Amino acid sequence: MLVSAVTLGCAFLLGQVEAPEGTEPQAPVEAPVEETVEATPPAAPEPWDFQMAVPNASSPQQPYGGQVRCLALPPTPAVPSGAWRAHCDDVKRECLVSPAHELDVEGHEKDQPLQRVDRCVPNLMPTETARQYRMVPAIAEAPPGWYRDERGRVLQYNFDLHRRVYVGGAWAPRWVRETDRLEERVRVDFGVDLEWPGDSDRLHRMTLLDTELYLGDAPSYEATLLRYDFRSQNDAPLFRVTTFYGRPRRFDIYANLGFWMEVLHGEQARREDVHADFLSVVATNVTLDLWHSSDLVSYVRLRAGPALERDRTNGFFTLVPAAALEGDLTLDRDGFHHVRFGAEAQKVLFAEAVEGRPLRPERLRLRASYEVIALAINDQPVSLTLDGRGTWRDDVANAPAGWEWSAQAGLRFSMWAPARRSAPSSSPGKG
Repeated sequence: MLVSAVTLGCAFLLGQVEAPEGTEPQAPVEAPVEETVEATPPAAPEPWDFQMAVPNASSPQQPYGGQVRCLALPPTPAVPSGAWRAHCDDVKRECLVSPAHELDVEGHEKDQPLQRVDRCVPNLMPTETARQYRMVPAIAEAPPGWYRDERGRVLQYNFDLHRRVYVGGAWAPRWVRETDRLEERVRVDFGVDLEWPGDSDRLHRMTLLDTELYLGDAPSYEATLLRYDFRSQNDAPLFRVTTFYGRPRRFDIYANLGFWMEVLHGEQARREDVHADFLSVVATNVTLDLWHSSDLVSYVRLRAGPALERDRTNGFFTLVPAAALEGDLTLDRDGFHHVRFGAEAQKVLFAEAVEGRPLRPERLRLRASYEVIALAINDQPVSLTLDGRGTWRDDVANAPAGWEWSAQAGLRFSMWAPARRSAPSSSPGKG
């Protein structure tokens, strides 16, 4: 009992002791209240003040083929639309960039879009991506046989004169040796030339409406409705010749045979005051190439075969076998220079007797010509033609047999003359 009272009194005394100075009782700690923090919007990207330069004559050219991207760049005084075309290398992070429109003489954008280009693919290069690439001013691509200048204008510099529609004219005087007379004439010519490759290294050619009209002294004409031929490259030699003088050597002889045909070839021959009209209904020849180029376009060949001909002046049919040596050479890569030559002999068989001419008349024709492209109008070539011809014949009754010579010079306008199939895919211009 005594112990309990003592304990209670000590506890009471301790509760009356004051806390040390400067010490304040701590308030109870309350749980922190979570505050709601709003997300801060990202800062707007800085405007792109990039100024793309237009290409100049020394700028690189975009390659032909491959993907071209539509590109929107900040407007500039030269290209206010900001429309460009980009050919990009994603590995190098580099783009060849050209304006999407042609430029005027001062280098400012016109309303005319680029011609002869593939359509660019839109929405493939947003601005954020474009800023990571190096932009190089470049000249837009051009198809094979075409050239584009620094203003974006395109022009054709490679021509295939074996695929065209042509019309021309020439001064074509003729001198007849037996009469020692110079006849003043002009020539008007037109026609359609076609050419296409075939299977097994074969090349086909066709000429339609090949027509020459001679006006002036002794007017006449020569026209062919259709002419067709093909030639081929035979990889298997016809003969293998081996020589044993010294080390044995083998020589391969190829027989590159082809076919030539004419349908409805008409001709009017004039000597002094008489004339004769002939119509070859059909002529078929076998050809043998003595030489041809790797693309079969140029050749030197022999051909021979018969023709069924009607003598329209005297009213009967004849058989006319012929043999010829001829060549057609394209002298340059871009098709500007062409040389053609030929020598053909004909013999008229099974003719009825006609007073004033032999029973089996003969003809010999010589011809050499040169054609060179001088300029182009709307990408259609205008060429200069030089032509020399000689003909010996005795098939015109009551006219002296002998030679007639003609020298011809003129111009020829060719329409639809595309680039040659061998035109380079990329070129700075005519080489």
